[in-house]
Amino acid sequence: MTQATDASARDSRDRVIVFDTTMRDGEQSPGASMSLEEKLELAKILEDMRVDVIEAGFPIASNGDFEAVREISKIVTESTVCGLARAGMADIERCAEAIRPARRGRIHTFLSTSPVHMKWKLQMEPEQVLEMVSRSVGHARNLCDDIEWSAEDATRTERDFLRRCVEAAIRAGARTINIPDTVGYTYPSEYADIFRDLIANVPGADEVVFSTHCHNDLGLAVANSLSGVQGGARQVEVAINGIGERAGNAALEEVVMALRVRGDALPYHTGVDPQHITRASRYVSAITGFPVQFNKAIVGKNAFAHESGIHQDGMLKNAETYEIMRPEDVGQGSTNLVMGKHSGRHAFREKLKELGYELGQNALNEAFQRFKDLADKKKHVFDDDLIALVDDALASSADRIQVKHLRVIAGTDGPQEANLTVTVDGQERAAKATGDGPVDAVFNAIHEVVPHTAILRLFQVHAVTEGTDAQAQVSVRLEEDGRIATGQAADTDTLTASAKAYVNALNNLFARKEKSAPDAIASGF
Repeated sequence: MTQATDASARDSRDRVIVFDTTMRDGEQSPGASMSLEEKLELAKILEDMRVDVIEAGFPIASNGDFEAVREISKIVTESTVCGLARAGMADIERCAEAIRPARRGRIHTFLSTSPVHMKWKLQMEPEQVLEMVSRSVGHARNLCDDIEWSAEDATRTERDFLRRCVEAAIRAGARTINIPDTVGYTYPSEYADIFRDLIANVPGADEVVFSTHCHNDLGLAVANSLSGVQGGARQVEVAINGIGERAGNAALEEVVMALRVRGDALPYHTGVDPQHITRASRYVSAITGFPVQFNKAIVGKNAFAHESGIHQDGMLKNAETYEIMRPEDVGQGSTNLVMGKHSGRHAFREKLKELGYELGQNALNEAFQRFKDLADKKKHVFDDDLIALVDDALASSADRIQVKHLRVIAGTDGPQEANLTVTVDGQERAAKATGDGPVDAVFNAIHEVVPHTAILRLFQVHAVTEGTDAQAQVSVRLEEDGRIATGQAADTDTLTASAKAYVNALNNLFARKEKSAPDAIASGF
């Protein structure tokens, strides 16, 4: 073997495949919902980021999921497009149909293997499970070359039985074997040992790629994923901002940047372009209505902020004193340039790019007009104002219901009163309502024009920047018939932001009703 060939082989062994499940497992987060148009845009962002595999949905779950996987398969040319399927023949065939247009398609099928899942969920004996693994993977392999198999609840599975299941899946034609920590139960050294054991003891293990899929119930998802890589896994299943069922998944941005920054201790690499990370994070936050916590690693508002005098002094002397990576590395702007009403379109476009947004011409024109309107109300428009403004536009762009006019009478003498006009599919509806406070009056008026039975579970307001003219960013969470939806909006008028956030949540709730999968189908591994 030549030196060049040896280096190429070593590079291949150290390469970690990044498998993004934001659109599948991420959308199963209570309250998260994405429209087809939003998923298509997210797929483009993920491909720009050079994510290797995009898990676009669960085709059998609903017509909406099927359409999303199929349409994403048509537009993605570099990344592999993956669909999820249970072990049933109908699931697998529906998945194969959805990914058929893809240049690179994958069927991802799974089956529970732990004693508790086999007894209570599947109500099957171990030998029946083994037979179903072989049959389901074999059927999938007849329909698609690239098959991934997952052992649901693998980390609570008896080790000998897990070996037998993995061997059966490999013999049936699986090219990727996923060992998910379905309930966030394992810990790093234990998880790494599972991979070492399987790779050492399962026939054919050297011919497949092993994958991690970690949930964050104990806050260990990223640590477990990295330990899995150290144990021999060469694919990580992750989600933007760590969204997912319950406490979420391993965060893509954290895993990717940990591998990048700590190459000394973790001598592995991915093909991901990290400069798109902030753009992806903000887009996912905007379309799901899930705000990113200020101190979130890599993408949080405070991730590169330094308030301590000692820290600031060190930063001024040398940024490496308190920063292990640069904000520019992940697509975060390094400055907080103040813009105003005299700022032009070109400066606005460049500022958005610096903040991680790349908008199409129509979206840019709309955002620029919103910026001009905001600049007329505020003397100074800061980065955070622009982020809130664009996120608000992205979150509501596909809404069927839009707030058109709102006037509220408030004060010490109640009841307070709200006059509201909305458009529903382009048709105007108006209502007048009173309430115990102005926000209650506004929400009662919305209930008049859009009747529903949803219960308000969360109402949260925070100022985007300092000052009395700051924009208010409002988050609303609604629940109806077990379905949860989140909405958010920003405006210099708190009551207007409240109305828009509530309406955005209603839009997301109605969309979730139309395409949500039955509880029996939903699975996060």
